[in-house]
Amino acid sequence: MKEKKMSVFKEMACHEFEQVIYFYDAYTDLKGIIVIHDTTLGPALGGARIWNYESEDEALFDCLRLARGMTYKSAAAGLNLGGGKAVIIGDATKIKSEAFFRAFGRYVQSVNGRYITAEDVNTTTQDMAYVAMETNHVVGLEGRSGNPSPITALGAFYGIKAALQYRHKTDDVSKFSYAIQGIGETGSNLLRYLVEEGAKKIYVADINQKNLDRIRKSYPEVKIVEPNDIYHQEVDVFVPCALGGVLNDETIPKIKANIICGTSNNVLLDEEKHADMLMNKDILYAPDFVANAGGVINVYHEIHGYKRENVIADVKLIGERLFEIFKISDEQKINTQHAAKVFAENRIKSVKEIHKNFINR
Repeated sequence: MKEKKMSVFKEMACHEFEQVIYFYDAYTDLKGIIVIHDTTLGPALGGARIWNYESEDEALFDCLRLARGMTYKSAAAGLNLGGGKAVIIGDATKIKSEAFFRAFGRYVQSVNGRYITAEDVNTTTQDMAYVAMETNHVVGLEGRSGNPSPITALGAFYGIKAALQYRHKTDDVSKFSYAIQGIGETGSNLLRYLVEEGAKKIYVADINQKNLDRIRKSYPEVKIVEPNDIYHQEVDVFVPCALGGVLNDETIPKIKANIICGTSNNVLLDEEKHADMLMNKDILYAPDFVANAGGVINVYHEIHGYKRENVIADVKLIGERLFEIFKISDEQKINTQHAAKVFAENRIKSVKEIHKNFINR
């Protein structure tokens, strides 16, 4: 990701962010950012990501995009949550400790419930257990909703089936081919769902050799390719399950697939430009914040009383929402990213309108 120089207040004004909080703990060398984008529908929920960013601006840029994406994700999923995110700067293999995450938990607590954290890239349910020692504003704990990755992958699986049905008039995944970029937690679960459903022609790529070794052992029939080669495989569905910004000026022309649906956040480097590029190539793009909402649906149910059968029922609705978004895109002749934002913003606007008058409760 290229380094971004930005004015924080200009960025906040442009996309209507509510709050940006920098935090630092001298004892543990914890340093990071919490961003709260919008709390119209409820408290801002978003995971805590650890990444060894090259600069503070890169960390801020990532956190802003992720928080805004969470607003749309929760709104489109019909949840009473706003959008937020936390990024922690550093090497996850070196900085973790009980004290480190308890220090982070204290900063989460200081926001007084406006932000709820959870696990994300390079954080685990055990890390969140330490966070929970200092705040109640954390979800995704063991013994409750647990690891959200399998549910996130399940939601994307239903998204793939919806896209296949919309484009090819059948959701039989065994009839199509797939290129999965990233086979970590969500990517490997999504691979498992596809294989269990009969998919046979699958290509995968990952920068982590341990992930590749695990997949090679568990799924010897899957073809492993170099990371830069995953884009131009002759497949029906490209499945991004790595980091964001992978659909851009350089990669989109390489893609042979006619459907894109995966678990990654902020897949489009430039939302409007690259969504238009996909539409002009006649590629059906399942907007990431709709397709990968299974995780946030999972932890939302933890807040209100967790029953797995209710979670699965809600996650299945991801496919129906995407089908509706694809229709909006076709009917209004707009890209699917824009259509999904219209879908989410209409819900936020309607709730804001009904809350404009004061009622004591």
